[in-house]
Amino acid sequence: MRILIVGCGYVGLELGRRLASSGAEVLGLRRRGDDDGLMAGAGLQAVHGDLTRPEDLEAIPGDFDAVVSTVSSGRGGIDAYHQVYLGGAGNLVDWSRRRRAGRLVWVSSTSVYGQADGSWVTEDSPTAPEEPTSRCLVAAEQAITEGTRSGVVPTQIVRVAGIYGPGRGHLFRQFIAGEARLDPGQSPWMNMIHRDDVASALEAVLHRGEPGRIYNAVDDEPVTRGEFLRYLAQATGLPLAPAAEAGGSVPTRKRGSTNKRVSNGRLREELGWRPRFPTWREGYAEAIAGVVSATRRHDDRKASG
Repeated sequence: MRILIVGCGYVGLELGRRLASSGAEVLGLRRRGDDDGLMAGAGLQAVHGDLTRPEDLEAIPGDFDAVVSTVSSGRGGIDAYHQVYLGGAGNLVDWSRRRRAGRLVWVSSTSVYGQADGSWVTEDSPTAPEEPTSRCLVAAEQAITEGTRSGVVPTQIVRVAGIYGPGRGHLFRQFIAGEARLDPGQSPWMNMIHRDDVASALEAVLHRGEPGRIYNAVDDEPVTRGEFLRYLAQATGLPLAPAAEAGGSVPTRKRGSTNKRVSNGRLREELGWRPRFPTWREGYAEAIAGVVSATRRHDDRKASG
């Protein structure tokens, strides 16, 4: 197989490494090319380019059995979302009109589900989020599915939950830094997935997924924010995060203030996918062990003098 990974960053690099190790020819498109040498080290061919620039896509040589977009907004606001996701989706579909691409896999987000009542959601649940960035993601999904509707290219969408893994984990880092706060009221549900399991889910979709299908990539067990913070305190021995002051706000991300539990049933039942890290307990075990070890070394140095 010849595969192009667009936006070959945190997730795309791991996916590319897996595909290349199984014999695929993998090209990775990134705005800064391979200036850190990570793509070459993973067995990928680096392509310097920007999804928001159609001319950069046109300069990529050859056809592909599959194109996977794992682009990121670079933590930008709504303008960046419109350029990267909505504009990028349109660019990829237009490019596919002139190139042979066996399929187009678009990585989206479970933030497209705007449910706030703690209910379970599946791929068939309504997508009517309130956050402007999440509404932009819904529009980008619609632009991608136009590829299937118009017969240009078979498309698939993978809606990914909050990603953590080596060097990543927003709330975990907040907790370690002493910046996390418990919710003053009912604690919302969170949905997470380890980076390696995102990559394996994308592999499953590439090899066994149906054209036109949407899949949720999330681990097996949602957790409330409060339960997660209490678990971290117990596992690391660090103080429990204090409650936010009455009327105060709890730091959030661009995913917004939704409160839902996302099901991975379709990935499991239709594609036979199983996460390596079924829950956040297994996924954070190595990072927690590192914190415990560092704390012990600090205490030993303090005790010795």
